[in-house]
This record gives sequence, C-alpha cells and structure tokens, in this order.
Amino acid sequence: MHRSLSMNIRSRFLSHQMISEVNQVVRNGVILDPCDVFINHRSLDTKTTVAAPLYDHLRRHGFHPFLDNKTMKPGDKLFDKINRAILECKIGLAVMSPRYCDSYFCLHELALLMECKKKVIPIFVDIKPSQLRVINNKKWTLEDQRRFKLAIEEAKYTVGLTFNSLQGNFSGIVTSASDIIIESLIEFEDEEAQMHQYSYLPIS
Repeated sequence: MHRSLSMNIRSRFLSHQMISEVNQVVRNGVILDPCDVFINHRSLDTKTTVAAPLYDHLRRHGFHPFLDNKTMKPGDKLFDKINRAILECKIGLAVMSPRYCDSYFCLHELALLMECKKKVIPIFVDIKPSQLRVINNKKWTLEDQRRFKLAIEEAKYTVGLTFNSLQGNFSGIVTSASDIIIESLIEFEDEEAQMHQYSYLPIS
C-alpha cells in the first residue's frame, strides 16, 4: 500500500474513532478505551516476531489492539479480561504457528472469535492451513474439543496471509497485516455509520 493511501485510511479511521469514543462516555465521565483488534497467538512461537511488533505498530498509529502481556495488568482475571476484549473487538487477528493448536488459550480465543461472528484475519507462519490439527488432549472437555475443531476448520477456509520465516523478513508481514487490518477497520466503521444513519430514517 502506498504511504499516502495508508495515511488517508488511518486519518479516516481516527475521525470515526474519535466520534465513537466520545459516544462511549460513561456516567462517571470516564472515556472507555475500546479494543479494536484482538491479537490471538501462541506466545512461545510468535510474540516477539509478529504479535508484539504488530501491537506496537498499531498503537503508534492510534489504534487500540489487545495483546495479553501488553494490555493486561496485575490483578486482572485472565478469562474475564480476554473474553471481554474479544466481545468488544472489531477484528480478530489469528497468528497461527506450528504449535498453535497445542495451546488451550489460542484455541479458546479463536473459537470465541468465531462464535461471536467477528471478522478473523489469519496469518499462517511456517505452517500451511491444511497442517492445522486439534490434538486430543484429555484435559480438555469434549465440548471444548468440538468448539476448537470447528474454529480451526473455519480458519482453514478463511483467506489470510502466509509467511515462511526462512524466506522473508518479519517486518514485511507486520506491515502487510497492519495495512489489511486498517482497511478492514475502515470498512467496519463505514458499515456501522450506514446502519446508524438508516436507523434514524423516518418510516414512510
């Protein structure tokens, strides 16, 4: 994406976001800090190479991504904070790596994103979609395994980005993912604005 187009997209989104934030003033006068993008990833695989740089990149441009170690504070209840962020987010970014499916948290977050009908953008890092498999972990309930398998199957057939760490630079995938996320957020905000406009049209 050209720099001028990227800047235009960001400025358009920020104008929408400022209006949205003003409308979220609660009774005590505190403005909420909404989560725009939920970054779903396996920490040991992709936190330092993809998730954290992407979080920092989006923050520098005025967005509010959610990344566990960057967003959560001591005393936060793990599932409450994560589940709330997913429910409030506009877009989910799923960074899938070779051991992604070993993680209960990764699969739970992905399943909840899918169940909430969020737009999910997958990034397949060093793995092909067809290679994703949910393991039979005896610690997980049958219901969890059912949810996880459905979510992975849906992710497999969702158009995303692919990246081979042996053949490319991680900064490239971070930039590409950021541009796609920003465009998607603009589309989301435009759709919301249209729905809001139609809701105030007089009934003939």
